[in-house]
Amino acid sequence: MAVQSKKIGIIGGGISGIAAAKQLSKFEPVVFEATDSIGGVWKHCSYRSTKLQTPRCDYEFSDFPWTQRDNTSFPSYQEILDYLYSYATYFDVLKFVKFNSKVVEIRYVGDSESSAGAEYGSLLPGRPVWEVGVQTTQSETIQWYAFEFVVICTGKYGDIPAIPKFPQNRGPEIFKGKVLHTIDYCKLNEEESTQLLKGKKVVIFGYKKSAIDLAVECAEANQGVLVFLIAWLTDQSTFPFLVETRGRTLHYGCEDLTLDRPTLLGLGFAVLHVLFHQGSQYLHERPNQGFLRTLLCHMLSPMRSAVSKIIESYLTWKLPLEKYGLRPDHPFEEDYASCQMAILPENFFSEADKGKIAIKRSTSKWWFWEGGVQFEDGSRLDADVVVLATGFDGKQKLKAIIPDPFRSLLEFPSGMMPLYRGTINPLIPNMAFVGYIESVSNLHTAEIRCKWLSRLVDNQFRLPSVDKMLEQTMKEMEIMRKTTRFYKRSCISTFSINHSDEICEEMGWTSWGRRTGLLKLLALTIAKTMKRKNKPLSVQLHQLYAYILTIFFV
Repeated sequence: MAVQSKKIGIIGGGISGIAAAKQLSKFEPVVFEATDSIGGVWKHCSYRSTKLQTPRCDYEFSDFPWTQRDNTSFPSYQEILDYLYSYATYFDVLKFVKFNSKVVEIRYVGDSESSAGAEYGSLLPGRPVWEVGVQTTQSETIQWYAFEFVVICTGKYGDIPAIPKFPQNRGPEIFKGKVLHTIDYCKLNEEESTQLLKGKKVVIFGYKKSAIDLAVECAEANQGVLVFLIAWLTDQSTFPFLVETRGRTLHYGCEDLTLDRPTLLGLGFAVLHVLFHQGSQYLHERPNQGFLRTLLCHMLSPMRSAVSKIIESYLTWKLPLEKYGLRPDHPFEEDYASCQMAILPENFFSEADKGKIAIKRSTSKWWFWEGGVQFEDGSRLDADVVVLATGFDGKQKLKAIIPDPFRSLLEFPSGMMPLYRGTINPLIPNMAFVGYIESVSNLHTAEIRCKWLSRLVDNQFRLPSVDKMLEQTMKEMEIMRKTTRFYKRSCISTFSINHSDEICEEMGWTSWGRRTGLLKLLALTIAKTMKRKNKPLSVQLHQLYAYILTIFFV
C-alpha cells in the first residue's frame, strides 16, 4: 500500500490533540485517534461521578467560552466532552480526525546529519522526516503516512495501566474474586458496574484521585458492605491527593466549598487575585532571574514556609485528616509546586464516618491469597473485588512507538522529559510533545503552547540553538527539583506566568499584564468578580497560599 504524504501529523484526539489541530488547521493536519471518539481521558478514563476540579470559566479555550460560564458548579465529564465536541465542530476540526486509527510504529526517514546538528532546523523542510504506521479497527494491515512534522498528544494518562509486580504464585491468578484496573472499570456501563459492586467486599489500592472517587462510588453502590481504601505507600508511587500517595507520602486536598461573599469582600478577593498573579510568583525562583531576585527568594523562604503552615492548619482543622491518619508529612508548599491539589468527592468523609469506607495506610508490600489480599505484616483483608487504582505508564506509551535512538532521548536520567517551552525536545528533530507538563490549568497550558507551535511552524520566529534550548530546559528542571520532591511531575505552577510571558515574547507578543500594569488587570478582575459573586473556595486553595505570601510581601 502506497505511503500517503502530508505536512503535519498529530497523534491523539484529546484536549491537546484537538487544540493542536485547531491551531495548525492551515496546514490541514492528519489527526490519528485510536478510538471512535475525541476526548482522551475524559472519554475513556472517567467514572460516572467524575467532575472537573475547577469551575468551567477556568477551563475553557481562549476563543470559545462556555455557554454558561458564570455557572460556578464543576462540570461533569460529559459536559467537558460536549464542550470539546462543540469547540471541534465550531472550528471545523473534526474533518482532520481519523477515528479508530491507532499509531503502532514511527520510523525516522530524515537526514542523519540534521538529527545531530547544533541548530534545530526547519520544522517543515519540504521532505518527509517521519513515517507513521497506523492500524485501523477494520483491518490488520498497517497503512503508512509520511510527515514533515509530527505532534505527539497521547498524554501521560490512560491506555497503559501501571500494574504492581507480585511474588511468584501470589498474583491475581490465585485470587478467586475479580481483579481489575480503573481503566477497565471505566469501560463498564452503569448496569455492569452496579452488578460488579452490589453487595461485594471491595478493596481499592489507591493512587491519584481516581481511588478516592471510586471509593465513594463503590460505597454508594454496594448496599452498605464495607469498602477498603488502601493508601498504599511505595517508592514508585506518583499520586496527587490526601489519601493518595507518592514516595511514601500523602498529599493535601480539599472539599468542594463555596464561599458566599458580599460584594465588598469580593472586591478584596479581586485585589488579592491580581496580587497573586502578578506578585506572588516573585517570591518563587524562576529561570533566568538575576542575583537580586535570587537573593530575595532566599530571604523570603521562611515566609513561604510560614504561609504553608497556615494552609496546613486550615486543612487539618477543616478535614478529619488526623482522625483517619491522612495528614501528609511534607509541607503544603510542595504540593502547590507540584500541581498536586485535588478536590474530594462530596461524600467521602461522610461515607467514612458512616463506616462504609475503611482507610488503611500501608507502606508494606502486599499480594493476593485466594480469599483477598495479604500484607507483609501477615494481616489479611477478605475481598470479592480488588480494584487497582495504580495509575498509568505514560512514558511506556511513547517508548512503544518512538524508534531508537530517539527512544533513549525521551527522558533524562532524572525521569523528566527535556521539553523546551514544554513542547520541543531539542534532541529529537521535527517532533513536538503537547500535554506533558502540568500547571494550575492544563487546558490553558496546552492551548498557548499550540499557539506558539503554530507560529513556529509558520516561521514567524526561530528556535534557539540546541545547546541553548537544553540549557533553558535544565534550568527549569533544576527549579522544579529544588522546589518539591515531586519534581518528576514536570509542574510549572510556581513560575507558570513567567513561562507564559516568555512564550508570548518569543511569538512577538507583549504580555497583557506587563503592558497594561496592575491597574487595568485589577479593573478587569474586579468586573469579573462583581459579575460572579460565588466562587468555590476549594479551587482557590493553591491561590490562598500565594495570596497570603503577597500580603506579607506588599
